[in-house]
Amino acid sequence: MSAIPGYTKIDSGFLARLVTILGAENVFTDDVSLMDYSHDETEDLHYAPEVVVKPVDTAAVSALLKLCNENHVPVTPRGGGTGLSGGALPVYGGVLLSMERFKAIISIDTENLQATVEPGVITEEFMNAVAERGLLYPVDPSSKGSCFIGGNVAHGSGGPRVVKYGTIREYILNLEIVLPTGEVIWTGANTLKYASGYNLTQLMIGSEGTLGVVTKIVTKLIPKVQNSVLMLGSFAENEQACAAVSAIFRAGITPSALEFMERRGVEWVVQYDDIKFDIKDGVNAYLMIEFDGDDLDTIFKDCEKVNSVLEEFGCTEVLFADTAGQKEELWRMRRTMAESVKSNSVYKEEDTVVPRAALPKLINGIKEIGSRYGFESVCYGHAGDGNLHINIIKAGMSDEDWKNKLKDGIVELFQLTASLGGTISGEHGIGLVQKEFMSIKYSEINLNLMRGIKQVFDPNGILNPGKIF
Repeated sequence: MSAIPGYTKIDSGFLARLVTILGAENVFTDDVSLMDYSHDETEDLHYAPEVVVKPVDTAAVSALLKLCNENHVPVTPRGGGTGLSGGALPVYGGVLLSMERFKAIISIDTENLQATVEPGVITEEFMNAVAERGLLYPVDPSSKGSCFIGGNVAHGSGGPRVVKYGTIREYILNLEIVLPTGEVIWTGANTLKYASGYNLTQLMIGSEGTLGVVTKIVTKLIPKVQNSVLMLGSFAENEQACAAVSAIFRAGITPSALEFMERRGVEWVVQYDDIKFDIKDGVNAYLMIEFDGDDLDTIFKDCEKVNSVLEEFGCTEVLFADTAGQKEELWRMRRTMAESVKSNSVYKEEDTVVPRAALPKLINGIKEIGSRYGFESVCYGHAGDGNLHINIIKAGMSDEDWKNKLKDGIVELFQLTASLGGTISGEHGIGLVQKEFMSIKYSEINLNLMRGIKQVFDPNGILNPGKIF
């Protein structure tokens, strides 16, 4: 995508001012850096920035944004580069603002059960740090070993344990942000309740770096639970497994995680990651169900109740992970599924979410649409909250159909999702690749309200342009 009217190309004079503000050691224009920061984990998309910057504190970000705003230079914030919607791609060139040097865990407040961190902290490292204090930060996206907590905030991240603990929205109390004008504000208060005007903290979560740049994050923490049990149910049909999901909750049971996996995905993981798992004949779908808590007796009673529900929906076998190693092996199988699919085929990944009871209709519809357009699909995801990841596999589609007709199939997938009461992204965000589908779910009134909010925060449109709408 070429530059658009209103944006200024970067010249030597502007680069010199960047170096003065940030220091030469934090400004990069070499070809290797520009290539490294031209892509994220989205399928085969590359947009090179004109310069990469790596500031180290809020004052530097403030000065940078003020300079770019005054000169109409676009700025694309970037976290760990693990995004799947193209949200960190500098589609109009300009400045790529990497937050990788904001990596301090500033404080862990064990009295108030809060922590203050910088956005470049790797999510799993933060989880481990609070666990050492007997606390839990339960937001655990599959890329937790490499994604940044700031990116999680930007995309409203979830993960497997949303079903019991909620998304990141339930754990962010306050944010320090730099506005596109360079002004620095805190969005709220470090309190559990907030009824003081518009909630700017919640507005920033999921805004994908289009409204401001997060430089500090105050999170809520909870006490760490002592025990967990993981069970795996096998089913002959996808629809049986999906139908069992809402039945588990109707029975009054809330697992800490409830994941759906198709057979093909498990087969590819076993090949890709050398995981030892016996895939039995006649099994085409799996539910991975976790319970956690302090009382093992209560956990096992819930497992017994779930086992009865699974039997009602044709579950052929239930396995229990008895050791920490077995639990980790099963979770590794689920977490590496996206990488396994990517290694096997040309693909596109969509991130749908529907009310739980609609999952059987969703998975049936996905397969029916695929059969008409000629693509295959591998589905898996956080079934406990209705979030299904659809990996569209090129399979026998011709290059021409893949290029020209697949979009029509994706439109039908999203139309189906919307008709079932769902929406087009549960946790991956809209970014660049999903924005053309926003009108399937949202009216022009909705979209104009979003555009109006963007205009208030960023009147010159410099911050992560070309995303969401």
